[in-house]
Amino acid sequence: MSIVVLPIGLARECVEFSAVRVVVVVPTYNEADNIVTLCERVRTSLPDAELLIVDDSSPDGTAALARQAGERLGNIVVLEQTHKGGLGAAYRAGFGAAIEGGAEICIQIDGDLSHDPAVLPALIANIEHGADLAIGSRYVPGGRTVDWPPTRQALSRWGNRYAAGVLGLAVNDATAGMRAYSVAALQRMDFETVRADGYGFQVEMTHRLVRAGGRIVEFPITFSERIAGESKLSGGIVHEALLLVGRLWLADRRGRRQRRRSGG
Repeated sequence: MSIVVLPIGLARECVEFSAVRVVVVVPTYNEADNIVTLCERVRTSLPDAELLIVDDSSPDGTAALARQAGERLGNIVVLEQTHKGGLGAAYRAGFGAAIEGGAEICIQIDGDLSHDPAVLPALIANIEHGADLAIGSRYVPGGRTVDWPPTRQALSRWGNRYAAGVLGLAVNDATAGMRAYSVAALQRMDFETVRADGYGFQVEMTHRLVRAGGRIVEFPITFSERIAGESKLSGGIVHEALLLVGRLWLADRRGRRQRRRSGG
């Protein structure tokens, strides 16, 4: 496993990539105020990529608006979940559908415009240059968050340090939601069996790839607070992520013991 922090200048220059099949997976729940603008920006940034909206049965009409955007912009698929299953379930469904459709690179991006789609070509370029996972990171030099209250900034930063320290991840932003995976890496890490939902999903995915010996690249992004709609962050999601780190640590410890007993 190797982890690289890509300098911001290089991240901006590495934007040329070959004609691989790219699918951008966007989980949504009540993002009617943001979804059309997001679709337009993704299409501008990646004219040939497929945009896969995985909607958690939003009552505000997010799915219908995404379909209308697809009629105008093209190459937009809407996958409606039968119930609100959470972030992890949406990504598992989206990645599975993308791979079944022949994707070679799967991108994930939030549906609330917190991530700038203009960065997406750099994500792809890093996978094209050999990374298994490219993370748009807030916590490497040049990365930042905008319009977050100090308490939320502290919770996010120290939560990432806690996860990285306990699990030995050597990743600065393990909870980052802006990512690109090679499909080969997703299949190698058996993403369909990842249990976590909420933001813990990002931590568990990172942990799996690190344990699988994957090459991870981080490069700086600016993360902006949503302008419209309501944040999905809750005390329950934070609690789930904290418990998850403990569970993964115990699993690592049991694995080390078993390897020692077997002489591995």
